[in-house]
Amino acid sequence: MPELRKDPVTGRWVIIATDRARRPSDFVRDPVTIVGGRFCPFCAGNESKTPPEVLAYRDHGEANSPGWQVRVIPNKFPALRVEGELDRAGEGIYDKMNGIGAHEVIIESPDHFLTTANMTERQIEQVLWACRARILDLKQDIRLQYILVFKNHGEAAGASLEHSHAQLVAMPVVPKGIYEEMEGARRYFEFRDRCIYCDMVRQEAADGDRVILETDHFLAISPYAPRFPFETWILPRRHGSHFEAASEREIPNLAWVLRMILRKMDKVLERPAYNLVVHSAPLRQRELDHYHWHIEIIPKLSKIAGLEWGTELYINPTPPEEAAQFLREAGLL
Repeated sequence: MPELRKDPVTGRWVIIATDRARRPSDFVRDPVTIVGGRFCPFCAGNESKTPPEVLAYRDHGEANSPGWQVRVIPNKFPALRVEGELDRAGEGIYDKMNGIGAHEVIIESPDHFLTTANMTERQIEQVLWACRARILDLKQDIRLQYILVFKNHGEAAGASLEHSHAQLVAMPVVPKGIYEEMEGARRYFEFRDRCIYCDMVRQEAADGDRVILETDHFLAISPYAPRFPFETWILPRRHGSHFEAASEREIPNLAWVLRMILRKMDKVLERPAYNLVVHSAPLRQRELDHYHWHIEIIPKLSKIAGLEWGTELYINPTPPEEAAQFLREAGLL
């Protein structure tokens, strides 16, 4: 029989369709394949075809030339622009403001054919340090309220270029979804005087059924009420509300965890497209006792249809306990 489960943070209900449970091989999808053969502005040697870099980690060479390992550039077609003043206005009951913000691309490697799952831990670590550095820099702009770091891998996940990259969008508002997540965590804290994510880490680690892997610093799980099949969360064990405050020990360990999770997904789900999103507290918030930064990874195995759009009630055909077991037991070469 199908089962309704409630997300303890947001209060969102999902339907776990246990009567039509689907194994990894049951999903129809196109594995992500890096084809190449076309001009790519992100490849080494094509630096002049992109906006000037704002950050690069290099072995050698001058700015905007080959020799880099990770390169951060402004998006050539930004969703928001850094130039100008933040003007708020109203039109009767409606509010608006001009599109102030920042939109940057983190090019993860000069190698066109290298995916994040196939990078070394050190390469992924450099990407994480670059994201952290850009957040700390943009945080100085008082117009900005929130920064989202995310990655679209594969055309089905929204990637327009196949060269491996992440993105960063800084915005003058706190997104509704983040606000609701923080409010749910705040209500839990006010009732129990504990962080719900810290409780989640303790309970999931003790139960073990939804744990994919764990280290001294992180726990990777299939959440109790996942919206999507094989949805995966990576939670730091140490409480912290802001990703940019992650420690020098946590970042290298997170690189290892990310590499392992993505390789397991490649193995079990045959190189799926996916979205990866870093959930972090707003820039102007002090360290929060009730909120806990984390990463969510969503393989693109199902589609959102009328029920989901109309009710935000998602149907997930793979119970998280089974998803965790498939990923946990995945053997890697």
